[in-house]
Amino acid sequence: MDAKQTSKAATREDVKKAKKENNEQEKTTMRIRVRLIPIWARVLLVLFFMVVSTIVGIVVGYGVIGSGNPADAFDKSTWQHIIDLVEKE
Repeated sequence: MDAKQTSKAATREDVKKAKKENNEQEKTTMRIRVRLIPIWARVLLVLFFMVVSTIVGIVVGYGVIGSGNPADAFDKSTWQHIIDLVEKE
């Protein structure tokens, strides 16, 4: 039984040494990460979705919740009326 235990201990030590060597090799070699979507495209996508969500919010807020015509949400007179209400003295 001692022979089995010493052989197991030896193999465990060998496995630990092999793992340690692999870790050291991984640290020395750096992987270059290739991005699926470049950062500049991500920024443009975020800005695009912000504009789209703002437009959809205006249409839903004015047309559906406010019981108005959704197309009227983009009229200049509508926005002038809203500004006049906000700046009322």
